[in-house]
Amino acid sequence: MRHLDSERGERHPEPMRQTVAHKRVVVLGATGATGRLVVSTALRHGHHVTALACRPGSFAPAPGLREVEWRDVRDAATLSTALTGADAVISALGGAARGPTSVCTDAMAVAVPAMRSAGTARLVVVSAHGVAESRDRSPFSLAVWAAVGERMRDKEAMESRVTSAPLRWTVVRPPRLTDASATGTYRTAVDLPVHLWTSVPRADLADFLVREVEDPHHVHAFPRIAR
Repeated sequence: MRHLDSERGERHPEPMRQTVAHKRVVVLGATGATGRLVVSTALRHGHHVTALACRPGSFAPAPGLREVEWRDVRDAATLSTALTGADAVISALGGAARGPTSVCTDAMAVAVPAMRSAGTARLVVVSAHGVAESRDRSPFSLAVWAAVGERMRDKEAMESRVTSAPLRWTVVRPPRLTDASATGTYRTAVDLPVHLWTSVPRADLADFLVREVEDPHHVHAFPRIAR
């Protein structure tokens, strides 16, 4: 798989797996549509994954996989234990589809201090295009706020907690996510144009999230991604 970083305008071949140092990665939102792909991608790359799940037995046993039951994102004790020895955290939390939600914000209120206590500095979170300064009067922004405004408010509050933390954070702002197969190529940049029709497969997003743990290129930045 290759991806195009449009900031440099170059295509980069997938790194040889043996050259990538294996990481211990904690995945929040591991049982969601994107989270499951993050888990499988990280395992395929040879990393050790701790998947936090709201229900036990959400994953089939696999080498390198540890599942931890985490029913409440405000459960600091469970998360702190899961973070022992972790190199990075990837949050693929999304929040409720309808109505007020604070799942992402509540999770970061717990995760940030827990990571600091554990000495885990790398945090990669999924937000959304249209949040904060990317909320403009474009058709995409207007449409997403009309459809899932409560989720967008949660993402905005989450971003504030993340970006004010003394961590090596990356906030990824994808457009519309699809369940299509990985494209094999995708584009990333902090100023990537996003139109009403712009989308990206969750599989490509998962690949990018894992790559940012392996070889960070967007520390303290808000990269966008599109096919």
